[in-house]
Amino acid sequence: MLTEALKDAFNLVQETIDHQTPEMNIDEISTVSSVSGATAEVSRLDNVQMEELLVFPNNVMGMTFMLSENSVGVIFLNQPQGIKAGDRVYRTGRVVDVPVGERLLGRVIDPLGNPLDAQGRIVTVNRRKIEREAYPIMARAPVSTPLQTGIKAIDSFTPIGRGQRELILGDRQTGKTALAIDTIINQKNTGVICIYCAIAQRGTAIARVIDNLKKYGVMKNTIVVAASGDETAGMQYIAPYAATAIGEYFMEKGRDVLVIYDDLTSHARAYRELSLLLRRPPGREAFPGDIFYIHSRLLERSTHLRPEYGGGSLTALPIVETEAQNISAYIPTNIISITDGQIYLSSPMFQKGLLPAIDTGRSVSRVGGDAQLPAYSSLVGPLKLAFSQFEELESFAKFRSHLDAQTEKQLKRGQAIRAVMQQKQFAPVPVVEQIAVLFATTQGLLDNVSDKLREKAYHTIAQLMKTTHKDTAELILNREKLSQECKEKLANDIKEALINERIISAKQV
Repeated sequence: MLTEALKDAFNLVQETIDHQTPEMNIDEISTVSSVSGATAEVSRLDNVQMEELLVFPNNVMGMTFMLSENSVGVIFLNQPQGIKAGDRVYRTGRVVDVPVGERLLGRVIDPLGNPLDAQGRIVTVNRRKIEREAYPIMARAPVSTPLQTGIKAIDSFTPIGRGQRELILGDRQTGKTALAIDTIINQKNTGVICIYCAIAQRGTAIARVIDNLKKYGVMKNTIVVAASGDETAGMQYIAPYAATAIGEYFMEKGRDVLVIYDDLTSHARAYRELSLLLRRPPGREAFPGDIFYIHSRLLERSTHLRPEYGGGSLTALPIVETEAQNISAYIPTNIISITDGQIYLSSPMFQKGLLPAIDTGRSVSRVGGDAQLPAYSSLVGPLKLAFSQFEELESFAKFRSHLDAQTEKQLKRGQAIRAVMQQKQFAPVPVVEQIAVLFATTQGLLDNVSDKLREKAYHTIAQLMKTTHKDTAELILNREKLSQECKEKLANDIKEALINERIISAKQV
């Protein structure tokens, strides 16, 4: 006969399992040898598996984390209240998994699939193990479709393709999460399913993100997997793997998925805490030796599948926090080496109010350029060259009182590019409008626009693309290059529109 405590514990586990799933059986019973914070050591369980779900008294659940000859290291997945040496531990025979499926859309869940949004129990037929091997190379297709973020500085200079892994890194409070949320908002009518995974974030910060997603109408296509700072380190550790398992389900159904891990620095710290408590040998900065492996096996699961394997894609945007702009620290360099590029947010730019504070010199995309729309190709090169020359020239120009005409022209062009790359949060720009504004910048049509009239100029160009140049907009979206004749007509029409709106004068162009 099972004790009442064991029955209560099994009832709690059963809440995470669909009503159609067969009940679990007890294979073995053991006892707790010692408890250390968020971990416990259990005397030998001969047949236990790695990552198996274990049940303790007081409705406490744990996961097998480390196996040794005479004991098992366990991490707690909820608060281990009242657990002490000598308490019984029960095997469930089930590896930790998470529910997957359409019913998760619009919901907020913990890494075990328990609802956190007071919208009732999630009933779904399918469940997946949180950990699984990544798809082999032969099952992967090239990254060929862009994932538009709506952020001009990213879509032009560091484009992201569906199936890519692009790192977002920068110091604390530089707008990393803001970039991720804007990217989700821009997927509103694209069919892309978004998963936001919050790791060790404050509850208020997670609630703010959810409120913004609801406010801008994208929550219905988004799943939030939250392991806040109040949760155990074990729950924080499994959170990104659970989010990835949910995304893989949709990917194999042929859907495009975006997963945001916010952030992997906190994930690494949770893993370090668990490892040290279980007396695993520490390495650099006290992280265990396999810290690289836990992130590589996570991010390798992001890919674009070949049609015979489902044809979907899983795009990853991991976030990493740096200290004092040190991108050569241990965790940042590890994840930079795993990903396909990085978007670096600069603290000095943020402090100057240049938002988003993307440092184009340190940011790079190693894959997304192949998926970028062809209309960007003829614009990005001249823009990057002109902007890099401007940044170098600007520092020297501060010390001179008189500048020649050519230098003045370069400074104006650089200032126009910098201004174009700035935009407000929660205001992603459609791709056609981006390309039109960038084109006007390369043509020098925005060099003499005053700061007060810039927003009006951008709006005028956007309206032009919606009315007079609908055909040009269709060419851009159909991945076709713009002919020289089309470019000349577009330049003339933009110039005329800006003059008619009295944004610039005929003498200035």
